[in-house]
Amino acid sequence: MSGFNLQKGSSFNLSKESPSLKVAGVGLGWNTEADLDVSAFCVGEDGHIPEMSDLVYFNSELKQVLDDEDAPRPYSTDCGVYGAIDELEGDEDNDGDDEDMWIYFDRIADHIKEVVVVVTIHQEGGNHTKFNEVSGCYGRIWDQETDKELCRYTLGDEFGSFDAVEVGKFTRSGNDWNFTAIGKGHEGGLMSLIKKYAYKF
Repeated sequence: MSGFNLQKGSSFNLSKESPSLKVAGVGLGWNTEADLDVSAFCVGEDGHIPEMSDLVYFNSELKQVLDDEDAPRPYSTDCGVYGAIDELEGDEDNDGDDEDMWIYFDRIADHIKEVVVVVTIHQEGGNHTKFNEVSGCYGRIWDQETDKELCRYTLGDEFGSFDAVEVGKFTRSGNDWNFTAIGKGHEGGLMSLIKKYAYKF
């Protein structure tokens, strides 16, 4: 059963709707043969990542193979965010999650105020694929313990001219965590978001 459907700019109070939530799964899916990547920026009060290892992406130096998995996941400095296992090829027929990540709320360092989840298209060999070649792109959040889906955000077709999208962000509010659907497109792939959230490095 699908969770609450978010609209662009709307928020979902994870702590209120699921008080026992300790670990959230973040699944993202799409239909395309392009190589899409899911990444996360763990940012402080200044809107910037404190350490380069707070960018959790396919090329992170910090990686670990979790139990029952056969490939490593990148993870953040505080081990609060475990990123996606990199899938090198898309699948036009896959209706499930293509990549997922894990958010361990009790591990996230106090100075981390937001975790921004992004999807980017990997450009290789002179290709310039845009989201107009991607369909059915969505992000969803579920409770790892109960496997209950809490909320879902489906991207519309307004991102056709972009190759990077800020899907949403987890925001700390006291002891609570909210998820907000951002839905903002960028040109320039992952580097365009590094310039926004990791420009000091």
